[in-house]
Formats: sequence, C-alpha cells, structure tokens
Amino acid sequence: MEIWINPACSKCRRAISLLDAEGADYTVRRYLEDVPSEDEIRAVLDQLGLEPWDITRTQEAAAKELGLKEWARDAETRDRWVKALAEHPKLIQRPIITADDGTAVVARTDDAVRDALSS
Repeated sequence: MEIWINPACSKCRRAISLLDAEGADYTVRRYLEDVPSEDEIRAVLDQLGLEPWDITRTQEAAAKELGLKEWARDAETRDRWVKALAEHPKLIQRPIITADDGTAVVARTDDAVRDALSS
C-alpha cells in the first residue's frame, strides 16, 4: 500500500502511527515533493470512487486564488479540476491510502485507516 502525506499534517502523522502500530507494509509518498501526475490523480480518484472536487481542499489559498468554489462540478470540468490538483498539489486532501487490492481511502480518521488495512 502507499500513503500520500504532507509531513506537516497531523492527520497524516496519525495515519502513519496507526499503520506502524499494525505492522503494515507501506510506502510513503510526500506528494508535495513527488507531485502526482494528472493520470495518477485520475487513477486514485477511480480507486476512491470520487470526483476531483471531492478531494480538493477548498480553503487553501491556491483554491481561493483559482476561484475553485465557483467552478462547475460536472463531467465537462473534471479535467480542469484534475489539472488544478496536479499543478497545486497542496489542494489534494490528505492522507490518501491506496491498497494493493485496488481500493483507496481518504484516511482522515482512524476508522478510515483501519478500513485500508482490512482491504
């Protein structure tokens, strides 16, 4: 499994602690440094069963600068959202865990981390 983290994020650190406590085998991706491509973001969205606006941190300064709250949330604008996430990775909700079985979770709670471990 892989976990996308921002080391400054308390929820990311908590998720790592839980994974370690369970003895999980995982890879850490510091997604602000190792920025996911548009294709990688699309793949994770497919695994999550979510749309890009579902994993966008709309309170970030970059979101406000881009005016994301006013962007349409539909099939025609999906690629625009994905492009924004790839160009401004700080907008990506975190942590995201992708499991070896093809599932993924936004692991903001202990229960979500446990869900990823049970996959």
